[in-house]
Amino acid sequence: MKKIFLSIAVLILSAPSMAAVTLKIATATPDGTAWMDEMRAGAKEIKTRTEGRVVIKYYGGGIKGNDTKVLGQIRIRQLQGGAFTPSALASQYSDLNLYGMPLVFDSEEEAAFVRSRMDSRLQQGLEDAGFVNFGFATSGFSNLMSSTPVRTLADLKGKRIWVPEGDTISYKSMEALSLNPVVLPLTDVLTGLQTVLIDIVAIPP
Repeated sequence: MKKIFLSIAVLILSAPSMAAVTLKIATATPDGTAWMDEMRAGAKEIKTRTEGRVVIKYYGGGIKGNDTKVLGQIRIRQLQGGAFTPSALASQYSDLNLYGMPLVFDSEEEAAFVRSRMDSRLQQGLEDAGFVNFGFATSGFSNLMSSTPVRTLADLKGKRIWVPEGDTISYKSMEALSLNPVVLPLTDVLTGLQTVLIDIVAIPP
């Protein structure tokens, strides 16, 4: 089992305290999903509470590119933030890999116990790396899901499994299971399944 978390990291530009500001935030999360609906609802509430002085504009579905491109746009201040998976930010702060390591947690309760003690430390590490973090969101344990029946370990051998960009830990883990890891950005996973570029994904349902 592997824990997948969405980390929302935002680099806020300096602005006069009373001036209106628009924060542009990119994410691979598709429109119409619960996460995107919640983020847009939050943006609407912030706009209302600040009487229009703070506007958050989300670019969903990966329209601003993959995580590497989004990080680059944040650095040159074309964007003010993004919503990322831990592996996408591991290049900025490697300790984020903690929540994505396979076979670390046996239950949701155990993961919650560790998070109650580690989230604040990881948030501080992100701040030290230059990011303001607004929290971690969980989507639960990952499950291996295949386009063809898999009943034994032997059935997995040689299958092509999706691995997120930058996720070295998952890549090595899948190789150890005799799988063929295929690195793709999150936005290309559905197409990869439809075109049989990959056979298996490891994600929460």
